[in-house]
Amino acid sequence: MDFEFSEEQRAVRDTVAAFAAREIAPHAAEWDRDHAFPAGVFRKLADIGIMGMTVSERYGGAALDSISTVLAIEELSRADAGVGVTVSVHTGLTSRIIDGFASEALKQRYLPLMCSGEWLGGFALTEAESGSDAASLRTRAIRRGDDYVLDGTKQWVTNGGHAKAFIVFARTGGPGPKGISAFLVDRDTRGLSLGRVTDKLGIRSSDTTDLVFESATVPAEALLGEENGGYRIALATLGDGRLGIAAQAVGILAACLDTSSAYAKDRFQFGRPIGAFQGVAFKVADMAVDLDAARMLLYRAAWLKDQGVTSIDASSKAKLFASTAARRHAAECIQILGGYGYTTEFPAERYYRDSKITEIYEGTSEVQRIVIARELIGRLDERTAKDRPPPRVTDGAVPQPQPANRT
Repeated sequence: MDFEFSEEQRAVRDTVAAFAAREIAPHAAEWDRDHAFPAGVFRKLADIGIMGMTVSERYGGAALDSISTVLAIEELSRADAGVGVTVSVHTGLTSRIIDGFASEALKQRYLPLMCSGEWLGGFALTEAESGSDAASLRTRAIRRGDDYVLDGTKQWVTNGGHAKAFIVFARTGGPGPKGISAFLVDRDTRGLSLGRVTDKLGIRSSDTTDLVFESATVPAEALLGEENGGYRIALATLGDGRLGIAAQAVGILAACLDTSSAYAKDRFQFGRPIGAFQGVAFKVADMAVDLDAARMLLYRAAWLKDQGVTSIDASSKAKLFASTAARRHAAECIQILGGYGYTTEFPAERYYRDSKITEIYEGTSEVQRIVIARELIGRLDERTAKDRPPPRVTDGAVPQPQPANRT
């Protein structure tokens, strides 16, 4: 087993870390307070290749591997989780889907400008009554000649107020996942308008809006992949999205450890640094252990993707553990700082607010547990229980396991 990063991966990590320390961290508190979207930062990130890090080189991208990608998002999120999720959605979802499923003409039109940071991407799947149950979405796309006409509303679209290119999922067929298609929709499409801007608990430097489609007409070439094949596209990219959010959570957790360790050494009470007291020292130790564990799960999932190994639950394990640890230790970071931790004078309260969303979007923690459990025991329902007799145990014998009912 080799736990060393390659020279290129180290270079990506160190370059982004230096950029974040210089261009992001000094302004993160102000952006959070003002709910400001730092548009200029993304042009600068494009100059070091980050805005096109998942895109093929032929379109101006850097074509980085998955480990390099999560390292970049981790370092960005360590400075500001809002910037981290903006880049994650732009690169890990929107640009990646265009590169993988759009026509050559659309790739040539969109990807170079997205890699340059001039255009941002957004991902529109969620609706008011379609969250974890994405297959129940109601937005319609009706074919009319050489066009599709979209009607409906999308909710909580990251980058929605600033993106030029949106990946939009709409129903072109019957109910359920087999009736959903994916489209590349331009911001300037007639019939597309911005809805409400979401005022959020955390990640306030990211932009979150609703999109409203009222007879919005897009050309047939905007269809990505096959008609009614959009749900497969969504599933194919969910793993990438979950890796991005896991990396965001790891970055927040790393920032918690940085802040907690420094304060434990600098803050004196009862004549000595508070880190000398076991009650504080153990909190810092536990934080460090969980950070290492979260990183290992994240890097392993990214490594499996780079090896072409199909592991449905690897990204779910990484996201579940990292998000839970980030939220828990953000609370401990506040506790270590005491009264100061509860104020905006220190970043601990921002870490706490930012961390919570990582347990919700790209699949809640409950959904991640469903994914992990299904990989272990299959899909079990009431019919399975009724159709199979209970195991019989006699004379201390251990019942033989029943084969899982997989679909």
